[in-house]
Amino acid sequence: MWADEAALDEAARRLDGWEASIADRAVRARELASQVQAMRGTAASPDRTIQVTVDSSGLLVDLRLDERTRQHSAAHTARQILETTRAAHTDLLSRITEATTDVLGAEDPTAAALVESYRRRLDPDRGAPDARR
Repeated sequence: MWADEAALDEAARRLDGWEASIADRAVRARELASQVQAMRGTAASPDRTIQVTVDSSGLLVDLRLDERTRQHSAAHTARQILETTRAAHTDLLSRITEATTDVLGAEDPTAAALVESYRRRLDPDRGAPDARR
């Protein structure tokens, strides 16, 4: 099957390189998954009366309301909470994008797909054209 020993050696080297590359990507993927799992996004309202923290999946894990929120209507406070939560999602997406780029590289297609997945989840209005329907 192999014309000569040199071709066989070259094929073996290519397989070894491919295997090492896969092992390296697996290590980096585990490292990234661990980093992302521990991430939080935070934001505060412009007047600093509301502070929101979301976990790595974008779920609200902490909400702090300053006593000054009592000076506003419930509707105003609700809008501020929603806006601040969106800002916390933006912060989380920024952190995930940075970590993904650092670990996998800016040109890696897996990195781009991962960031886009988070973008669709955390910012549905910007993530996909269908989200605007």
